[in-house]
Amino acid sequence: MSDPTYRKTVNAWCLYDWANSAFAATVMAALFPPFYRSLAKAGGLAPHQATAAWGYTTAFALLLIALAAPILGAVADHTGSKKRFTAFFAGLGVLATLCLVIPGPGAWRLATAVFLLGNLGFAGANIFYDALLPHLAREGDMDRISTRGFAMGYLGGGILLVVNAAWVMKPGWFSMPDTAFAVKASFVSVAAWWGLFSVPLFRRVPEPPAGRNGSAGRGVLRASLARLAQTCRDLVRYRQLALFLVAFWIYNDGIGTIIKMATAYGDEIGIGVGHMTAALVLTQFVGFPCTLFFGRLAGGVGAKKALLGGLGVYALISLGGYFMRTPAHFYVLALAVGTVQGGTQALSRSLFGSMVPKHKSAEFFGFFSTTAKFAGIAGPLLFALVSQWTGNSRLSIVALIVFFVLGAAVLCCVDVDEGRNAAGDGRAGHDPSGRQRAELEIRIRHAHGGGL
Repeated sequence: MSDPTYRKTVNAWCLYDWANSAFAATVMAALFPPFYRSLAKAGGLAPHQATAAWGYTTAFALLLIALAAPILGAVADHTGSKKRFTAFFAGLGVLATLCLVIPGPGAWRLATAVFLLGNLGFAGANIFYDALLPHLAREGDMDRISTRGFAMGYLGGGILLVVNAAWVMKPGWFSMPDTAFAVKASFVSVAAWWGLFSVPLFRRVPEPPAGRNGSAGRGVLRASLARLAQTCRDLVRYRQLALFLVAFWIYNDGIGTIIKMATAYGDEIGIGVGHMTAALVLTQFVGFPCTLFFGRLAGGVGAKKALLGGLGVYALISLGGYFMRTPAHFYVLALAVGTVQGGTQALSRSLFGSMVPKHKSAEFFGFFSTTAKFAGIAGPLLFALVSQWTGNSRLSIVALIVFFVLGAAVLCCVDVDEGRNAAGDGRAGHDPSGRQRAELEIRIRHAHGGGL
């Protein structure tokens, strides 16, 4: 990456992962769930009802973006608006995060509405941010750039999480009156962090050209829906891409379930909240170098083999969860998750992106996001059913192995080279002269105010 202009553009794209991961780490994973439950209990809900209300809120948040993503992706491709859509949803997320300070004791319904908007902004922006990657990355760079972005996210989210955890645990050290004030101050810090570090993306990364039908017009929604229908039909043409999607749906369901259920499972077996928060911080910081390592590993053995190795580690983590008894065990498993979580997610993104036709990248990434969220229901459902049937969540965590084994088996059948060739043929048919690549290079130069 010797070209300084290209390097600055890539760094600006990666920095958005640094920016928005503060929402994922501090709000979604660490502070908002207990804050929400406290509001709900103050509003008259029993403890188990408060937990159920949080579950319904998170499920509905996933449903919202799952329904909206493919249509929004089609519109963004048709109008050449990937960066503008990223800015809109990121702005929505930042504003909603700032508004999390408004709900008072008992106002859990208001907190539900505000969180839904924040999560919609977070997930919606990620769709279009991810869709910029195939346009931005040069030949052979996609795995490395994707893993670098995830690594930056771990580092950025981890740094702010450490600060916020210190505020919440010792508010007096920072001249804060109490823990409740510190929690709301943390929400404000996330909004500021997200907004500030998003700026380089919008300044330095150019907007890719519009799709083959040009810019927006009065029939944009109809044309976008037609493109969406074509996306579904295109999966027949891009057979290896479709096969990879099936593998991703399966193994990512296992990954998502571990992320969502880890603290609930830890709490059930008696691991303290302080230990679990510290373990989450450990996961963030271990994830930074390990995600970068996965990028290098993919460069040596290929993204598919590196991804298969990560799924093998996840299967061992599920098995280890059965034997977990003490906080030390929880730390060990958190360390293991940190070694593979960012790498498997980043390589999934880049591997998918390498088999997607560029002129429909937002559309395909919207489809990718939507189907992953719908498919993600199976893991938590299996966890709950096994726990209910057996009366023991230890067997639930072991049951997740099936997702990693079956997902890896399907992934082994994916011919990545054939998938990339098919995507290349699609791009060539769309732009045989390479006009879009030349136009994008001009836009990159223009974004930085000069030539190469």
